[in-house]
Amino acid sequence: MVKPIVYFTKEITPDSLIKIYKAPGRELTGNIGIKISTGEPGGHNYLKPELIGKLVNELKGTIIECNTAYAGRRNTLEEHLKTIEEHGFTKIAKVDIMDAEGDFDIPVAKGKHLKCDIVGSHLKNYDSILNLAHFKGHAMGGFGGVLKNQSIGVASSSGKAYIHTAGASRNVDELWGKIAEQNAFLESMAEAAKAVADYMNGNILYIDVMNNLSVDCDCDSHPEDPCMADIGILASTDPVAVDQACIDKIWSSTDKGRDHFIARVERQNGRHILPYAEALGLGSREYELVSLD
Repeated sequence: MVKPIVYFTKEITPDSLIKIYKAPGRELTGNIGIKISTGEPGGHNYLKPELIGKLVNELKGTIIECNTAYAGRRNTLEEHLKTIEEHGFTKIAKVDIMDAEGDFDIPVAKGKHLKCDIVGSHLKNYDSILNLAHFKGHAMGGFGGVLKNQSIGVASSSGKAYIHTAGASRNVDELWGKIAEQNAFLESMAEAAKAVADYMNGNILYIDVMNNLSVDCDCDSHPEDPCMADIGILASTDPVAVDQACIDKIWSSTDKGRDHFIARVERQNGRHILPYAEALGLGSREYELVSLD
C-alpha cells in the first residue's frame, strides 16, 4: 500500500503557503470554499489575513465558516460578521457564514455515534474546499487541526451541539448538560469529518499551519500565549496523515515548551481521534514526509 505524502516547509510566509498548496498536485476547481477559523475576539493566534490572503486571492476562493454553539461573539450571524470584519478577513475575500440560512443533514457512513452530520446549508454551493487549519492545542479536543476544522468547523451551531453530545442532542441550549464522554466526542468529530469528505467526493486539500502554538484554540477569547516556537506548514490530500504528521512534529520536538503542549493533548486523550478516523477509512496514520526546503 502506497503511503500518502505529507509535504512540509519550515517557512511560514504567503509565498510558502502557495508553494505548499501546489505541492500535492490536487487542483481545487469550481466554487472553492476556504475553511478557516476566523478567531474569537480577544484571541490573537488565528491565521492572519496577511498570511493567507495571497493564496485566497489566487484561488478566487470564498472564506467559509459556521456560527459557534457557545456564548461569545461568533454565535450569531450579526456578531460573527462583525468579528470577521474586525479581524480583517473581509478585506481579502468574500466571507460566507454557511449556516446563515439554516442547515441540512449529510450521511455518516459506519457511524458509531452520529446518525448524520448537520452542516451549514451553504455547503451545497461549493465544488471543492481548501481545509486551511491552524494547528494548536484545544481545551476539549486536546488538539485542533484539519480534522477538527472539517468536523466542528463545518457543522452548523446545531451540528456542533450534535457532535459534542455524540448524537444525543441537536439543541444548542442542551449542549452543556449533555456533553459526551471524551472518546465518544473525539470519535464523533472523526465521523463528522468523514461525512464532509464523502459529501465533497474527496475534492478537499488539507493544510495545517504550525505557528502560534498555544495549548488553547482560536475559539478561546483569552488563549494562553504560544508555548513553542513556530514549526512550519504541512499539506496533504490525506487529513489523517497531515494531522498525524503535526502530532509527530510536536512529539519529536526539542522545544522547551513541548511538554506543556503534550500535556494538553494527553489530558484530553486527543490522539484517539487519529486511529478512529483511520479505522473509518478517512486516511492513514502512516505517511511519507517530503520537505520542500
